[in-house]
Amino acid sequence: MLVAVAACVHVGMLFLHVAPSNTLTKQHGDAVDFWIYPEFEQNWKLFAPNPLQQNIAVQARAELRTAEGGVRTTDWYDLSAQDGADIDGNLLPSHTQQNQLRRAWDFYVGSHDARNRPVGLRGQLSERYIRRIAYMRLDRERPGGKGDEIVRVQLRSRTTNVQPPQWSEEKVPTKPVHRLLPWWSVTPDDLPLASGSGARPNADPNTEGTAAR
Repeated sequence: MLVAVAACVHVGMLFLHVAPSNTLTKQHGDAVDFWIYPEFEQNWKLFAPNPLQQNIAVQARAELRTAEGGVRTTDWYDLSAQDGADIDGNLLPSHTQQNQLRRAWDFYVGSHDARNRPVGLRGQLSERYIRRIAYMRLDRERPGGKGDEIVRVQLRSRTTNVQPPQWSEEKVPTKPVHRLLPWWSVTPDDLPLASGSGARPNADPNTEGTAAR
């Protein structure tokens, strides 16, 4: 019974999200957005006449506090390349492998200005979302030694245009565009539920948003 009720609520929220503006969406738009974003956002670019024509590589690195009390920075991990390797040759790739990182990055870029400043409440939500994904992916790689912990993460992207076919007269820039995000401190809210309530006791929330070094 509860599953049926939850399914009906979910379908109703999706319908209101994609439906044209009406009385219900005007009155309950905040509740609909809270339910939909970011995990259930609907993206209709598949049916657009001008699909995405860029390759975007998202990379992340971590700042570690070592067991001896020192601090060191890891190399960059190409998260997009890892997803691509998991999808390549996989007849049934998961939704997470195909879309989680890509949509999270689109969500972040679409809700921040050129200086990486959030635009509205969705900007803050997108920061938390992409930050948690980056942390969990880096933690999975075990970048440090035994006893090392991730205290900060940083992301960057490299965007290159897909070149048009030889018969096309369209001209597009060939130079890649890079975007470097600020360092983010890992907070207890960023940790997976499986780790319990154990916070990173030495993570300094005052360094949140510190400019990239």
